[in-house]
Amino acid sequence: MTSEMRWPTIKPYGGPVGGWGSAKSVAEITVRERVPIKQPKLLATQNKPEGYMCVSCAWAKPAKPHPLEFCENGAKATAWETTSRRADAAFFARHTLRELEHWPDHDLEEQGRLTQPMRWDAAADKYRPVEWAQAFAEIGKELRLLDPHQVDLYTSGRASLESSYMYQLFARMYGSNNLPDSSNMCHESSSVALPECIGTSVGTAILSDFENTDCIFYIGQNVGTSSPRLLHDLQDAVDRGVKIVTFNLLRERGLERFVNPQSPVQMLTGKQTKISSEYYQVNNGGDIAALFGVCKALIEADDVLKASGHSRVVGEDGKPKDPDNAAMVAFAASMASADKKHVLDHDFINEHTTGFEEFAQAARNHQWPELERVSGLSREQMVQAATIYAKSDAVMMVYGMGLTQHLMGVQNVHMICNLALLRGNIGKPGANICAVRGHSNVQGQRTVGITEKPGLVPLDKLSELYGFIPPRWTGRSTVETCEAIMNGQSRAFLGLGGNFLKAVPDTAVMEDGWRKLRLSVQIATKLNRSHVLHGEIAYLLPCLGRIEVDQQATGPQAVSIESSIAHFHGSRGKAKPASTELLSEPAIVAGIAKATLGETKVPWDAWVGNYAEIRNAIERTYPETFKDFNERMFKPGGIARPLPARERKWVTKSGKANFITPGKLFPEFATAGRTDVLHLATLRSNDQFNTTIYGYSDRFRGVEGTRRIVFMNEEDVGRLGFVDGDTVDVTTAIDDHILRMVSGLKIVSYSIPKSCCAAYFPETNPLFPLGHHDPKSKTPSYKLLPVRLSRSHLTPAG
Repeated sequence: MTSEMRWPTIKPYGGPVGGWGSAKSVAEITVRERVPIKQPKLLATQNKPEGYMCVSCAWAKPAKPHPLEFCENGAKATAWETTSRRADAAFFARHTLRELEHWPDHDLEEQGRLTQPMRWDAAADKYRPVEWAQAFAEIGKELRLLDPHQVDLYTSGRASLESSYMYQLFARMYGSNNLPDSSNMCHESSSVALPECIGTSVGTAILSDFENTDCIFYIGQNVGTSSPRLLHDLQDAVDRGVKIVTFNLLRERGLERFVNPQSPVQMLTGKQTKISSEYYQVNNGGDIAALFGVCKALIEADDVLKASGHSRVVGEDGKPKDPDNAAMVAFAASMASADKKHVLDHDFINEHTTGFEEFAQAARNHQWPELERVSGLSREQMVQAATIYAKSDAVMMVYGMGLTQHLMGVQNVHMICNLALLRGNIGKPGANICAVRGHSNVQGQRTVGITEKPGLVPLDKLSELYGFIPPRWTGRSTVETCEAIMNGQSRAFLGLGGNFLKAVPDTAVMEDGWRKLRLSVQIATKLNRSHVLHGEIAYLLPCLGRIEVDQQATGPQAVSIESSIAHFHGSRGKAKPASTELLSEPAIVAGIAKATLGETKVPWDAWVGNYAEIRNAIERTYPETFKDFNERMFKPGGIARPLPARERKWVTKSGKANFITPGKLFPEFATAGRTDVLHLATLRSNDQFNTTIYGYSDRFRGVEGTRRIVFMNEEDVGRLGFVDGDTVDVTTAIDDHILRMVSGLKIVSYSIPKSCCAAYFPETNPLFPLGHHDPKSKTPSYKLLPVRLSRSHLTPAG
């Protein structure tokens, strides 16, 4: 049933990201999924101006696309969705849901596309076909019997702007602000921290910044697995001589070497592009300390220049006068030699920021030995990074979930902003902050109202347009929805895509609560674990995928998506639908809304017949953001979302950009000082996207045939009494009287700092307590958890 091998193979991978390895991987999944022979023609339209937006990562459509504007993982996502495999009525007739509960996640999705609406039959414990009208009527009846406070409406990132707008409108007309979404679990730390610092909830970078930058600081994001198309922009930058300074827990191949599959020269000769000019491996959770070290070096070198000048920094022999501070003095001297009177941009700081003096003093007060211990970097490395930064006029800050999914995720993002503000690297060409989002349109759904925070939505405008009184109470985030499911406060869960149960923490406890729901409704393209576990009443509603032709009353429809760089792009499906019984996401949302709400001022049917009418409604609700939406929807390069911070206009309480000083360098754990405790981070393989597992290969890390792996520092392996290849159980080292364990993981020695370890998401999600999250953003700390290891009786695939 499963393709996971009982005896996996582990061997170092010497190749680059891209190249023939990527081409082979795409060919393999295309054959395995029995993709129609039209696949190459389909892929040729992916991320093109008149084509469809990739359903995996959130990177942008360029105005001038490459001949093939897709990556290995994007091609896998397309093959996965356009598979000829079908999870149809015959499949469900053969299997009870109790049986399917024991199937691996990969095998559930591998059954192929869902083909018709299904309702759980309690007597048979099977999904049985149901008519669409009947499903909508029964769902509406159940929802009307429930208090809206008891209902949670979840959205995954792949939902379009159109369906997301309709979904949030339905929720609020129903009376609920419980709109948890996948953003809560990934970049919510950005959504909280960036407004506090610079007055915008998203990054300020655009594609042209990569063309104009002098230097890129790349922090906590694995480009080779999570957003490979970004490698084209990084490669072009490197070819121009741009230095890429990387801070990351592991040495990831995508941040080291790249062979462009679209370059005949590189493919034929094997010539590789070196991506990172400097690569600093930071301790797990040591990001604040590392960034403070860079900031401290910048501030203290600036102090030296202001106080002394070049003549006082070095002697007549050219050597530093202060040998105990040689690195700092040398840094200051190098700036003075370049006729720089300051290291910091004091004009920018004075005109545009507040909080600098407090932050600068905190940086001065941090002692180098402590910064070195927490960050895992040497003083020389931090000063070296600061020197590169200071000698560059325009620096981009690129970061991902390696910073946001932490107990101090919000403060991590504060530090990104602090570093950028020191030299005015926001609001000028070639600089800016690039928060690389994971899932396609996970950013956009927030833009059109998918949020539990009513203050972020123009409720008065919705009330005016649709004649209802929106709820003003704060709804539930993803973590709070999990709590409500566990304690029985949530009675119904509606999922617009995603695999909620696998994505959230505390998996085992969550599954127990999930079974007690009165109603579970899942809008999906493929089967997953969130579907085979269910409430007392359960519906599985199959929808068209974004890649498929969406034929409605007025003809084929297009949808819109927001990218990581805050541009809106049109997307037009090209593939034949998997089944004639599929409905679009807008049609399903409208069907549930009409059955639940009855008569309203919302023209649900007209919207479903013509998505341009939905976009007109979005523009009426957000006129400044979506001006001339329909007319500009397929503009090459996309429609730029207005971002005041790009123009150095700060929509903050102070009216300026704010330096915000973290109160500490590292979270406080009760296990501090315990030599048997390691700090675990979760990872994705290059054979998965979020919770979707395409296969059991992680080529870049040399793993084949399994995902039951724990990566460890070689010295830690021996220190803890193990040898490479041992099978261990991993236990959460947080004492809350609940035993959390994942068993049967194989030890693999890897380039990772001491006292740190890493394992795959979502397999190790059961280890993470629900309360283990950033206190402000409530983002689960999937990148930092104290754990212990013990010998296991299970085999690695056990």
